[in-house]
Parts: sequence; C-alpha cells; structure tokens
Amino acid sequence: MNAHDIIIKPVLTEKSYEVIGGKTYVFIVNKKAGKTEIKQAIETIFDGVKVERVNTVNHLGKIKRQGRFEGRRPSTKKAYITLTADSKTIEAFDNMAQ
Repeated sequence: MNAHDIIIKPVLTEKSYEVIGGKTYVFIVNKKAGKTEIKQAIETIFDGVKVERVNTVNHLGKIKRQGRFEGRRPSTKKAYITLTADSKTIEAFDNMAQ
C-alpha cells in the first residue's frame, strides 16, 4: 500500500484541536492498516517528523433509518499520532492549534 492510501484525511474537530498542543494529531486511516504501517506512512508523508506512539480507534458506523428501511453509515478507523519531543510539528496544523 502507498502511504497516501493509508492516511486518508485529518480529523478537524474541537477535541483534535485540544490535543495538538501536546504534539498529538488525529487522522482517519485505512481500516486494514496496522500501527507500524501508519507510523511509516506519517514519517514518509511529512518530512522531519518522528512518531513516538500510535493509538488507534475503530469506530462502528451509525445505524440510520429512512422510513422502514435501515442502513449503516461507513465504519472508520482513527489514529492518534504522538510525535517525539525533538520532532518537527506538522505545518498544516500549526495555524489551527491556537
């Protein structure tokens, strides 16, 4: 898998903005990707970034109904990426963490 196939998009919520100060970033990742693959993908996409820890959360999609028909929103996997103390920050998030 390509690094851009593993990291799908960043999560931009109030909770994710709060943890940016501690050098923790949140991304939606491929459901089949492991922690080591996620770590390697982050380090290849963002130059000068060293990952200390990766925590993952599987999020089951919500059940939605339209009349008598029932369906489910897609399931996702989130990765909380914690960088080392001497690592560079991710520039795309620098303006948001204020």
